Amino acid sequence: MNWNQAEFTACFGTASQLPAGKTPEIAFAGRSNVGKSTLINKLFQRKNLARVSSVPGKTATINFYRCGDVTFADLPGYGYAKRSKSELERWQKLINAYLQGERDLRAVLLLIDMRHPPTKNDLQMVNFLIDTEMPFAIVLTKADKLNKTERTARLAALPDELPQFEDLHVTVFSSVTGEGVEQLRALIEEITIPSEE
Repeated sequence: MNWNQAEFTACFGTASQLPAGKTPEIAFAGRSNVGKSTLINKLFQRKNLARVSSVPGKTATINFYRCGDVTFADLPGYGYAKRSKSELERWQKLINAYLQGERDLRAVLLLIDMRHPPTKNDLQMVNFLIDTEMPFAIVLTKADKLNKTERTARLAALPDELPQFEDLHVTVFSSVTGEGVEQLRALIEEITIPSEE
């Protein structure tokens, strides 16, 4: 996969707008401000492919990107409290329609802020993905904001914090140092590019 060839293709804000997927897809999920847009930009070596905002809850649509024959979907962040009830309902319908729609979704990359224990919403998402047997991997973001001792402590705590931890694929990621980028690219290529027999 040529990671420099990514382009923004579309965004959709309501469930009824979502088209059926026609290519292998990877989705990025996580709470508001966890760093999904930053991760996308780092993967594709682009500064502004995905718009980064310091305002939580800024991404209210599902944003689609294309790189080669693979589609990438940036899902709106969950857990942002300052949303109206109707906005939260629209968000929920949109996410459910995406995750349960007719698409070749190979995996959800679930981003969790490494500095803190998984939130209630993170755990709900993990359980949802486990219950629906959706393939997913955990990406621990903002790793550069921890010192060595803090990092070791957070990694040691995770097996008790995340359900079925021993079965999870976990990657530590930092947009500052680039840690985890190559591992994530390798994972994405492994599950989206057909192996030559």
